[in-house]
Amino acid sequence: MVKKTEKAGAVAVDIGIAEQDRKAIAEGLNALLADTYALYLKTHAFHWNVTGPMFQTLHLMFETHYNELWLAVDPVAERIRSLGFPVRATYGAFSKLSSIPETEGVPEASDMVRELVKGHEAAARTARSVFPRAEKGGDASTVDLLTQRLQVHEKTAWMLRSLLA
Repeated sequence: MVKKTEKAGAVAVDIGIAEQDRKAIAEGLNALLADTYALYLKTHAFHWNVTGPMFQTLHLMFETHYNELWLAVDPVAERIRSLGFPVRATYGAFSKLSSIPETEGVPEASDMVRELVKGHEAAARTARSVFPRAEKGGDASTVDLLTQRLQVHEKTAWMLRSLLA
């Protein structure tokens, strides 16, 4: 017999992960989604506004980074939906959930790089914070997604830090 939820006609999620674990994982992933989107917006704005002797290098690098971030939001959001929960995808929700602050004005190029290092490190910390929830629930799919996101954020932070050495 198919399990039904309170919603008429909806089929309950029964993927072998307890509902409270799925909920905790989804909450963590919503924070990671907010960080990813905030970092995407910041990186894109810096791409548009960078100036100075490193313009060409940073303009192209930021474009590569914001494209990667843009492609990352969909798998994170779809994982939340796969767990049976809604994606909290409004600017208001993102601003509450994200650990990445907005940037006022247009910083100098080197300050842009510093801010992006901090942003990628913050996103890495957020991703890392979801691991215990995913591992507790036996959620290998989310663990895999988190591992991929960690690799990108840690590598990008390292590359950006290298520009400042």
